[in-house]
Amino acid sequence: MGKQALQLSRNDLDAVVFDLDGVLTDTASLHEAAWKEMFDAFLCDRPDPLPEFTRADYLAYVDGRPRLEGVRAFLASRSIVLAEGATDDPPGTATVAGLARRKNELVRARLVRDAAPLRGAEALLAALRGAGIRVAVASSSANAEAVLDATGLARFVEVRVDGVVASRNDLPGKPDPAIFVEALRRLGVGAGRAALFEDAVAGVQAGRRAGFARVIGVGHDARVDALRAAGADVVVGDLSEVAVA
Repeated sequence: MGKQALQLSRNDLDAVVFDLDGVLTDTASLHEAAWKEMFDAFLCDRPDPLPEFTRADYLAYVDGRPRLEGVRAFLASRSIVLAEGATDDPPGTATVAGLARRKNELVRARLVRDAAPLRGAEALLAALRGAGIRVAVASSSANAEAVLDATGLARFVEVRVDGVVASRNDLPGKPDPAIFVEALRRLGVGAGRAALFEDAVAGVQAGRRAGFARVIGVGHDARVDALRAAGADVVVGDLSEVAVA
């Protein structure tokens, strides 16, 4: 473990809820690459080609959001109006649903090849479970189960509330706290006895609304200030900076 900037204790916490992408696994970069490939192809094919999808676009419009919401938010930022389409629209169709399916197709190919735990993730999850602190993952990703299985982290996770569960139960996306509230409900733990780890501004805002005892941001550089401004109690660079008493 690296420099430990934060310590968690069973005296204060009964559970910890983690976002997945960019917190436990490296899949945030895979998602960003998939969003960029999908949107750049779409923008280039338009009769009036528009500027490429950027990292600033990713952070502002799609990071931490469910796929369909991310598509809608980015299109709105470029004043593009598309039909919603249907869930069976072929990937890449010029509808909200078709673009979302194309993004998922691209990211699933990357997940199979490249998904891996981030630094400190496996050690922290093992330490939490060893201390009797329960673990949940709450993510807007519909691929969370596959990622947890592929990275070997599934064995540490007691409760998973992901994009599939959210769709089935009509749970709105972040910054609404619904997926976090559902994770806590399934754990049987109150928010006042739980901590949240999040790397997205929308996720930190959702954690504050859910009433977590501690909302911990994960990020570097400019993201530190953004996460603090959104309500993070503390920001760590990665999970190797976290210890369990």
